Amino acid sequence: MKKLLYLAANWPEPASSAAGTRTLQLLSLFREEDWEITLLSAAEKRPHTARLPSDIRTLPLWLNDSKMDAVFEELNPEAVIFDRFMLEEQYGWRIESCCPGALRILDSIDLHSLREIRRKALHENRKPEMKDWFCDSALREIASIHRCDLTLLISDAEYEILTRELHLPASLLTVLPFLLSPEEQQSWQDSPSFSDRTGFVSIGNFRHPPNADSIQYLYKTLWPQIRKQCPEADMHVYGADITPAIQTLHQPRKGFHVHGRADDALEVMRNARVCLAPLRFGAGLKGKLLDAMLAGTPSVTTPIGAEGMQGHYEWPGAIAESPDDWVAAAIDLHQQESTWTKAQQHIAPLLAGRFDRTRFKPSFLDQISRLASLAHRHAPDQLTGALLRHHQHRSTEYMSRWIEAKNRTKRN
Repeated sequence: MKKLLYLAANWPEPASSAAGTRTLQLLSLFREEDWEITLLSAAEKRPHTARLPSDIRTLPLWLNDSKMDAVFEELNPEAVIFDRFMLEEQYGWRIESCCPGALRILDSIDLHSLREIRRKALHENRKPEMKDWFCDSALREIASIHRCDLTLLISDAEYEILTRELHLPASLLTVLPFLLSPEEQQSWQDSPSFSDRTGFVSIGNFRHPPNADSIQYLYKTLWPQIRKQCPEADMHVYGADITPAIQTLHQPRKGFHVHGRADDALEVMRNARVCLAPLRFGAGLKGKLLDAMLAGTPSVTTPIGAEGMQGHYEWPGAIAESPDDWVAAAIDLHQQESTWTKAQQHIAPLLAGRFDRTRFKPSFLDQISRLASLAHRHAPDQLTGALLRHHQHRSTEYMSRWIEAKNRTKRN
């Protein structure tokens, strides 16, 4: 039986963020192929941490502690997944030392550096430029991609950016989006009708900066105009980890309600007529927009929101940029049943074309098996990764060793 180590930044919380759902989907793929899985995280488990199947072992992940060497050596995996590039920075060098034959896989979740580049450009009222990639987060993330044997990208838009604009080797990358079973793809069809729904909804984890920014923008710029033309409708905002700044937007007299975490995100989405997601920066795929489709709820979003999700399919709702277009689209979907019904009909082909689990699973597992079976991974496109793992460029290892020695001195 092959062994997989999954090093996670957080214990999966699918009810809190799309990243938690992504983790569970990846674990499911390997479980179905009878891999023996050990999930490790340095984070504290929280009340909404998912209950994992009993055959997935969980262990604590110690940072800057050589005790992990013995753990890694004992587990001796065929493959290791790093959940985000920061985990690869912290533990990649230990894995290479303790498990030199293990396949190293980076799950980017989304390109963190792309998100940061877009946020900086937005705040400077300009478009991102090539020079923006010469920043700390981008250099770190791209270096991590090079050090790994394979990086999983959730969005084909990010694949295009990395290969066409930054010229990374395509052989180091693969696109693995959200994965839906045929049953999940059809789940929206028994959702409430137009007349059984009312109001607008938005959902997101507010530790995630794009979500916090979008709700502020919605409240200050878009909602006053929507409310003026549609005074009978309310806006309902749900999300984990509500911040004080977001909580102050709870203004029932203005029809703007901030509720905090939703007990059942899909049920909340099914009761609303329209999902609003005015995301002004970000990366990856947007779980709230996928949830909207699964709930049969048309949505209004931005090009950033639909990026990597739409492909060449019609969007189940509207994609708008200017405030006037945004307001017009939101009101039209909320007030006009014919517009709403037509938008809803675009859900099925988009889900089947973009997120079909039966299409992505075989090719991904074949790729993993092929890479894991190679005794020596010395292709020319891996030379940069070998260079970055060379001792002259292993600053994260030596920083970790310094912190460990410092902590040991304090204890003594």
